[in-house]
Amino acid sequence: MKKSYLMTPGPTPIPEEIRLEMAKPIIHHRTKEYQAIFKDATEGLKKIFKTSNDIYTFTSSGTGAMEASITNVLSPGDKIIVVRGGKFGERFSEIAGAYGVNVVNIDIEWGTSPEPEAIKEVLKKNPDAKGVYTTLCETSTATVYDIKLIGEIVRATNALFVVDVISGLGADDFENDAWGVDIAICGSQKGLMIPPGLAFSSVSQKAWKAVETSKLPKFYFNFKKYKKAYLNTDTPFTSAITLVIGLKRAVETINMEGIDKVIARHKKLALAVREAANAIGLEIFSKSPSSAVTAVNAPKGIDADNIIKLLKTEFGVTFAGGQENLKGKIFRVAHMGGIDEEHTLESIKALEQALAKLGYKFKQGAALAAAEKALTPT
Repeated sequence: MKKSYLMTPGPTPIPEEIRLEMAKPIIHHRTKEYQAIFKDATEGLKKIFKTSNDIYTFTSSGTGAMEASITNVLSPGDKIIVVRGGKFGERFSEIAGAYGVNVVNIDIEWGTSPEPEAIKEVLKKNPDAKGVYTTLCETSTATVYDIKLIGEIVRATNALFVVDVISGLGADDFENDAWGVDIAICGSQKGLMIPPGLAFSSVSQKAWKAVETSKLPKFYFNFKKYKKAYLNTDTPFTSAITLVIGLKRAVETINMEGIDKVIARHKKLALAVREAANAIGLEIFSKSPSSAVTAVNAPKGIDADNIIKLLKTEFGVTFAGGQENLKGKIFRVAHMGGIDEEHTLESIKALEQALAKLGYKFKQGAALAAAEKALTPT
């Protein structure tokens, strides 16, 4: 059977040893056996987040944890600042609006990262802002933000610093505690190498003070309920047992290699794709490229969606397309999670063949050669 290569920024390929772990007979979650697994998975996650804060695990997509980051620390009429440079920054605004929270949007050009000084100015003008919400990797534009510098600015205020690390964790540099992040949000289907269905929130002591006074409605995504269960190494509602079993194995794999080495490996894969694209005259869309995913501008006269369709149907390679105003203009190639050098090189080979078939003129083999050079140990 012909091999296929999933190169989307979530879900990502699941390594065989993790799939096999999840294929074992299911166990009951209200048992010492499961609690031991859950504890190991959670402690392993802390090393990847680089935090000593509690991490709460929800059975949901990452959007559930995004909602939790608003409903648990805010009250009706509160004000937050949201950086919007793509679909996922916009989602924070949409959730906040649904709960009657006032939003000051910092809109930046898609494909660029926010200027920390601009955030500083908005905070000065809005000293009553209860939080600054942003992303580590804006997946829709394949752009990484300077969370460290933004954190230094927010830390000097009373505002909470909330970061969506759903796509960036494990691929882009991230240090939860050292960078002053109060709530970090993640999902299971990207750098953590398991299927969709789990979401995570790390919660700082500063955030907990806000939790105590929050008056927004909440039931399932209630930090207080999760903290109470967390103290007993448990969850307040039914756990996604199989996914947590897979998570335990995934975080063990990541931590055995070492999170810094994992990030370095992702950077190398990202460089290989960017070098390959440049070698055949393609431009990288983002001005601040992430190591989790790369967005590439389609050649003039060729619809990016046609490239994606041809790769999928004829070569078994799945790329992601652009969203909103970028639809048909870019294709996105992931480097995160279970994606490795084989995935990367085979995808570049297929991309060359697809582009040639669509009439794009370039030096055949140049992209592959550039990628191989970038991946060669120095």
